Amino acid sequence: MYAIVEIAGQQFKVSKDLKVYVHRLANEEGSKVSFDKVYLVDDNGSITIGAPAIEGASVEAKVLQHLKGDKVIVFKKKRRKGYKKRNGHRQYLTQIVIEGITAGGTAKKAAAPKKAAVEATTEEAEVAAPKVKKAPKAKKEDTQE
Repeated sequence: MYAIVEIAGQQFKVSKDLKVYVHRLANEEGSKVSFDKVYLVDDNGSITIGAPAIEGASVEAKVLQHLKGDKVIVFKKKRRKGYKKRNGHRQYLTQIVIEGITAGGTAKKAAAPKKAAVEATTEEAEVAAPKVKKAPKAKKEDTQE
C-alpha cells in the first residue's frame, strides 16, 4: 500500500515504515504528525484518486529528528568580465517515518479501461472524422527548349 501525499509544499510517494526527509516542520522530535492532503492511495491494486484530495484519508508519521542537509555550492561567473560569486546553502530538514496510511472517505475509484470500450471509442472517432486523402504532389518537370 502506498500513497501520494503533500508534505510541506512537496508531494511524496510514501508507504508504511518509510523514512523521508522533508522541509523543516514545526513539530518537536518524537511527536506525531498527520497529513491530510492525500491525492492518491493504492491499496493492493485498487487505486483511489482524489479530486484534488481524498476526503477522510490521512497519513500518520512520527518526527525522528531535525537536521541540516548537505552543503550546495552556488557558483556564478561571467566570462571575460571579472565577475565571480560563490555562495553556499544548507537546507533545514526534518526526518520523519511513516507509521500508517488511512484510506477513508468517498472518492473516485480508477479502474483499468476495458479493451472493448477502448476499441469502441476509436471506432467512433474514425466515424466522426472521416479520413481525407490528399492528392499526390505534382512533380516538377524540367522543360528545355
